[in-house]
Amino acid sequence: MMLNGSEILLETLLEQGVDTVFGYPGGAVLNIYDALYNYSDRINHILASHEQHACHAADGYARTTGKTGVVIATSGPGASNLVTGLATANMDSIPIVAITGNVTTSLLGLDSFQEINITGVTKPITKKNWQVTDVTKLADVVREAFFVANEGRKGPVLIDITKNVTADLCEFEREPVRDIPTVTEKDSTLLEKAAELIAASERPLIITGGGTALSCAEKELSRLAELTDAPVCSTLMGINTFDNTDPAFLGMLGMHGTKAASQALVNADLIIALGTRFSDRVTCSAKSFEKNIENARIIHIDVDTKEFDKNVKADLHIHSDVRAALTAINDALSPVQRREWKERCIKLCSEYPLYQTSEDKEAVLPQYVLETLAELTNREAIITTEVGQHQMWTAQFFPFKVPHSFATSGGLGTMGYGFGAAIGAKAGNPDRTVVNIAGDGSFYMNIGELSTLSKYRMPVIELVFNNSVLGMVRQWQRLFYDKHFSQTTLEKPTDFEALAKAFGVAYVCITKKSEVREKLEYALNCGEPVLINCVIDKDVNVLPMVPAGKSVAAPLMELNIDD
Repeated sequence: MMLNGSEILLETLLEQGVDTVFGYPGGAVLNIYDALYNYSDRINHILASHEQHACHAADGYARTTGKTGVVIATSGPGASNLVTGLATANMDSIPIVAITGNVTTSLLGLDSFQEINITGVTKPITKKNWQVTDVTKLADVVREAFFVANEGRKGPVLIDITKNVTADLCEFEREPVRDIPTVTEKDSTLLEKAAELIAASERPLIITGGGTALSCAEKELSRLAELTDAPVCSTLMGINTFDNTDPAFLGMLGMHGTKAASQALVNADLIIALGTRFSDRVTCSAKSFEKNIENARIIHIDVDTKEFDKNVKADLHIHSDVRAALTAINDALSPVQRREWKERCIKLCSEYPLYQTSEDKEAVLPQYVLETLAELTNREAIITTEVGQHQMWTAQFFPFKVPHSFATSGGLGTMGYGFGAAIGAKAGNPDRTVVNIAGDGSFYMNIGELSTLSKYRMPVIELVFNNSVLGMVRQWQRLFYDKHFSQTTLEKPTDFEALAKAFGVAYVCITKKSEVREKLEYALNCGEPVLINCVIDKDVNVLPMVPAGKSVAAPLMELNIDD
């Protein structure tokens, strides 16, 4: 059938199984948006307030559905506004197809109005990008883009389309969707060796990372832990790949991880690392990390060979999708009891518990808020976060049990990520409760997305831990900068209630512990978008904490605010 470029684009998106896109219109994509008008019964478009947050929405959609996120932006500033969102997705290996418009082919390179070399700009932060100047190539480029975004180590890609291409006519025929091959270790002896090392170990420890989530290997991970009777700890990106209430779960490992996890690491004789790149937030110091585990063997399973020995040297490398590797390894294992080792690690959790206290019995503590939220949602809510103290509190205190229920910016650490991600998560999971956990610093970065919730009457909860400071930076200033609180005290005179009313969303304010349950119940049951202003003390810190460059095995467990 003969279609114009915009129709070809949308037909190819439908061919690839796309039902939802996020974006913001503009001159260079007018033809695409005109076509979207006629496809509105087949493709749902969510209009964000800013292209960056539209990109984060596509990211949140991808993380919580397992599908590929799609975002559309116009040329120039519209395209460049996607950069932070693409970099965020790239660091966390999230599949997104970004579609940008550009000036007509004849105007390229002339510094035309709203022209930018967006493929040049985004080359370092995408797996691949294309500029389409010929309509006959458009459909195949879109197909390749979806394949590349999901093949091997997932990640964002970008298609830049000149405006004339979106209007030019071309014959179009649908094609079957190309299968994404599963990466499997070609050398079966390596998988056999892994099983042998696991069977021979006395004190194995499993570290689960983002690759476990991306490969949907949660069941295989649970089976491995059961077969080996081994404790499990996680990176931030792997936090909801294992039931957090399972006694075998020791919590998060790293800068703000549990001491139980770090002590288990030091005493293990085998580390089974699943889909983790051993980032600096996990190791804290690669040199001291390797010293801590010098008596342990390491099995590193990852889909990307570039991660092998990049930060931490391993004894055995298995190049594979985590799910495929664990399926093979589990089949080769027989159940083994390691009761003494497992009980020793579980005891560490009771010896070094995560807790927050206050002399004020009515003080609102994030731990209590998050644990109450988990109870009221049966731990089944989708939780997104911004970046900062609230992010770490969420990872520490919300006991996740449902896979793909946590979306946060791990590698790039993007303040402003969570609100857009929550919108994307809700669009992809309309029957799930979605809550974004924010700090007031991050909230001021994406406050305009309240209008998006209001426009679509999207019952997402924006829960702001409001301490009037940039809490995480302030915590570092207290410890390492002689309490020079330079530009981290916000104290903005914003009337949150008036703000919520102006945007057309419900408002809840929590100022004391006795209000938490009742007001969370209201927010969860009202069926409307809600802004929760949860007022907390500025000196509630994130603990444990490993100072930069120090050993993960020796976290600070207390922080005296008078020091």
